[in-house]
Amino acid sequence: MTSVTQIFVLTAALVAMLSLISIWAPRRLAIKGAALVTAVLFLPLAYASLVELLSKPKPVDLEWRLSDAAEAEVLASRLVENEAIYVWLQLPGLAEPRAYALPWDRASAEQLQHAHREAEGRQSGLKMRLPFEPSLDDNEPTFYAQPQPALPPKDLVQPEPEFYQPPGRDA
Repeated sequence: MTSVTQIFVLTAALVAMLSLISIWAPRRLAIKGAALVTAVLFLPLAYASLVELLSKPKPVDLEWRLSDAAEAEVLASRLVENEAIYVWLQLPGLAEPRAYALPWDRASAEQLQHAHREAEGRQSGLKMRLPFEPSLDDNEPTFYAQPQPALPPKDLVQPEPEFYQPPGRDA
């Protein structure tokens, strides 16, 4: 079950509880019927709003569950000047990447572009430090290129030494 399904099931259970309370309340039949119709109309609207939000990048200010992440891998980014910095992040411990919208900041945008160019030159990945923490400290860059990947280890098995044998001499 996905998180959208879980949230919708919880919403439906709460709406059902409110509907039962309104049905058993000592009110006129018209008021009870209106409460029941409202609950029935609320369910498709709640599901549609949850599904609509799936394709939208989440503002980093609204991330509460993963807010303690130390760093994330930046898979893709898009800069929209004076609007937002859109990033697609792979967070540790999650199977699927997530889309986020960072508030527009010229210094962060330049830093992201510089780190992206550096990562392409090194043929390495791009990382982001403390993706969900609003930091006032500008000493450490938010975006950085990963160090160049290490070369594969060399074969340490050495062949037996060969000794020079002059022609005509048998060993």
